[in-house]
Amino acid sequence: MQFDTKIAVVIRTDLQAWQKLNVASFLTSGIAAAFPECIGEPYEDASGTKYLSLIGQPILIYGADGPALSRALDRALSRNVAPAVYTEDMFATTHDAANRAAVKAVGRADLNLVGIAMRAERKVIDKIVDGLKFHS
Repeated sequence: MQFDTKIAVVIRTDLQAWQKLNVASFLTSGIAAAFPECIGEPYEDASGTKYLSLIGQPILIYGADGPALSRALDRALSRNVAPAVYTEDMFATTHDAANRAAVKAVGRADLNLVGIAMRAERKVIDKIVDGLKFHS
């Protein structure tokens, strides 16, 4: 099935494994919150056990160093694509309000980004992530 939109997550490659997973999880929750139409129907197994809905389209995960991550953010913003962001400062916080305060305290050019996620038309996402490789 071909989708008109694409979801891309870009994660800094020098993070510890648990940090990468944490960042990817938080960032995709931002996509789900901003685009409820991307959520599929709930699941149910043959025994009748019900499970929660998931995002119903592929999520592509890219790796990047700090400068490439900042470049992807700039490309997204210049194309009017609102990204979800995760900064290194957020690893030291313990709740959502503190996360927002950590981002608010730093100008965009000085954000110590560890990840961004975005959803937009396929061709727009392709331009934003141009030159990035899938995370390995």
